[in-house]
Amino acid sequence: RRAIVDDIDMDLLPIFVEEAREIIPQLGESLRTWRTTPVNHAPVGEMTRYLHTLKGSSRMAGLMRLGELAHVIETKVLVMDRVAEPAATDYDEVEAAVDRFSSTLERLATGDMAPMPIDIPVLSQTSMDLPAPIAAMAAVRNEITAEGERQEGRERQALLRVNASMIDRFVNEAGEMAIARSRIDQEMITFKRALLELTQNIGRMKTQLREIEIQAETQIQSRQKEAEEHGAQFDPLEFDRFSRTQELTRFMAESLSDVVSLQQSLQKNLDEADAALLHQSRLNRDLQQGLMGVRLVPLGNLQDRFYRLVRQTAKELGKKVNLEFRGVRVEIDRSVLEKITAPFEHLLRNAVAHGLEMPEARGRAGKDEIGEIGIDAQQIGNEILLTLTDDGAGLNFPRIREKAIAQGLLDANAEVTDQQLTQYIFMSGFSTANEVTQIAGRGVGMDVVRNEIVSLGGRVDITSTPGKGTSFFVSLPLTLAVTQAVMVRVGETLYAIPSVMVEQVQEYKGKRYEPLLALSEIDWKGNRYPLRSMEALLGGKPRLSVVNKASVILAKSGQQRAALQVDEIIGNREIVVKTIGPQLARMVGISGATVMGNGQVILILNPVQLVYREAGTVTVEKPMQAANDGFAPSAEVQIPMETLQAAQGPSLAETIAANMFDDSGVATAAPIIERTTPLVMVVDDSLTVRKITSRMLLRESYEVATAKDGVDALQQLQDIMPDIILLDIEMPRMDGFEFARNMRADAKLRNIPIIMITSRTADKHRNHAIELGVNEYMGKPYQEEQLLALIKQYTQHRRIG
Repeated sequence: RRAIVDDIDMDLLPIFVEEAREIIPQLGESLRTWRTTPVNHAPVGEMTRYLHTLKGSSRMAGLMRLGELAHVIETKVLVMDRVAEPAATDYDEVEAAVDRFSSTLERLATGDMAPMPIDIPVLSQTSMDLPAPIAAMAAVRNEITAEGERQEGRERQALLRVNASMIDRFVNEAGEMAIARSRIDQEMITFKRALLELTQNIGRMKTQLREIEIQAETQIQSRQKEAEEHGAQFDPLEFDRFSRTQELTRFMAESLSDVVSLQQSLQKNLDEADAALLHQSRLNRDLQQGLMGVRLVPLGNLQDRFYRLVRQTAKELGKKVNLEFRGVRVEIDRSVLEKITAPFEHLLRNAVAHGLEMPEARGRAGKDEIGEIGIDAQQIGNEILLTLTDDGAGLNFPRIREKAIAQGLLDANAEVTDQQLTQYIFMSGFSTANEVTQIAGRGVGMDVVRNEIVSLGGRVDITSTPGKGTSFFVSLPLTLAVTQAVMVRVGETLYAIPSVMVEQVQEYKGKRYEPLLALSEIDWKGNRYPLRSMEALLGGKPRLSVVNKASVILAKSGQQRAALQVDEIIGNREIVVKTIGPQLARMVGISGATVMGNGQVILILNPVQLVYREAGTVTVEKPMQAANDGFAPSAEVQIPMETLQAAQGPSLAETIAANMFDDSGVATAAPIIERTTPLVMVVDDSLTVRKITSRMLLRESYEVATAKDGVDALQQLQDIMPDIILLDIEMPRMDGFEFARNMRADAKLRNIPIIMITSRTADKHRNHAIELGVNEYMGKPYQEEQLLALIKQYTQHRRIG
């Protein structure tokens, strides 16, 4: 053995961590698939490719020990693949090694740079030379490709890597657009009312002008008759010509006719503006929904993490557990996913530690010695329902009652149902464990779980059957940026209550409300709701009063329920959630804020917390987070290009294009018309390798194009002609050997020099590459000076045009 020393590149470390976080879940999924069907060799090919990428990326980032661990796992997998049916202990060893890699990765992500505690043996050259022959590798690759095509059944979409902070900004701006549009809607409503009043006034003016005209005609006739009685002879038109009143009525009629024409023109323009606003509203809604879709990530991102947690916890406790995760394709807002991870991990640990019995006890109970834990995810409307079930012993209700009485939380003579007893496990410091372990028993955790879920605008319910198991039902909002809320008026102020908390809206009249006031409680569907006045809770009137009509909201948050009397229920609206300052964030019952169309700021309340704050049973909880709280600055998301082009319009697409870079940090390559510097194409499936190589080449004033595999490179070669290609071997869809073979068979591309850079340094790989026409063969990690010298050697004599 020899010591392996890390030399971490702090610039590359975040890139490596981000890339590894994407690869590890795929590696775990392939391992589970292989363990289920050992005769299927496709998962082995996938695993070796993932491990090979992790190995190369680790070493490029200076994490030599982590890279050696990936190499050891890769070697172990290849050795196991030579056996017809690997032993279960072999799979366990690989899982343990992958868990170790994952835990080290999480430690690095938190900034802990301490070296791995155990030395890793360096394998000899012969042990490294374990891969299957090239023909077998090609067969595995073809099997993987065919399987992928069968699963997808469609062409792959072009993906664009964009900083999540940029998407976050777009989501916020889309929300501001919605607020601005609602302001215009308010102005349009005011304008319509004014135009309606104008129309009504014009009608009255027409009536009044007609009366004046009749009075003028009557006056003329009267004067004519009077003149005839005195013997004067005048023509009626002459009287009319000299009547000032008659002239004014004619002028007024003409002016009124002009006003009517103007009113009709305004009405027509208003209708057209209303139609345009309606169309703009649809576009804005589609844009907002499209951007919100970009923020969504599959729950399967947590799959590998949950499997590892259950496996490690069961191993520590000496239990046997099988976890089944269903609904991994269900998508949820990334910020919600990040905040729900820790609470759900606690529920999983409790399921293993408290829920499942020891294998011997399960055998005596007639159960399989392997306990079953299931996670089921499904989307219902604008909510995500996560169900965690186990087939263990269930909640010990007598023990819960005993502990509640001992702690003074429950009267010894009180009659409570099992469902009501479940509420006590969410109380701080409450635990039924007989002893404290590192996993459970301190009485800290379930209260935090509930508080975290409630702070996200969700709720948690429990059902348990003694001897058969327990189920946790966690409901969460699909996203925190936009939500549905019930608008209510309390006094002269408007408030918003998240719709997911509202179970029922009721109205009471007169004497029917009096007995409810006397009881200060409402019973609905077998549940009791403490009745309070919202205005009193907010510092207004101290007592409820009997009114002609009382509007009451029955709300639920977690296991707690409350009935709130408000002055008016305006209705349900979609609102954009905004963060609130630190002054309000600490106040119980305030979840966030939103902005109305007229610019008015509306607080988003959790009324149940307000009720139980009054009783002193609710702790301070975190506010509902707005759209821009869910992403780290370096986080990235992948967006289908068609989505951007279809949903975002020219101005937004131009904004994105102005910030558009490919995964190497270089502007996306376009057909080249004229160049004065050599163009180098880097073909490697490792994001870390592409990043570091591109950075080095740009520093030396080369132009750079990147491709993630052979297929991607061939597509780009239809538009660009690089002066040299840096090529890896193992890549998805098309490896380096097949890519080199295609290039040398193409008259247009056959003269482009190829430098193959790979971790495969065995002579048979080198000889095969030279036979295919590769100009140079280098091992990873490479020496920059040597690589730059070769690039200069092969490009200085090529024509640049």
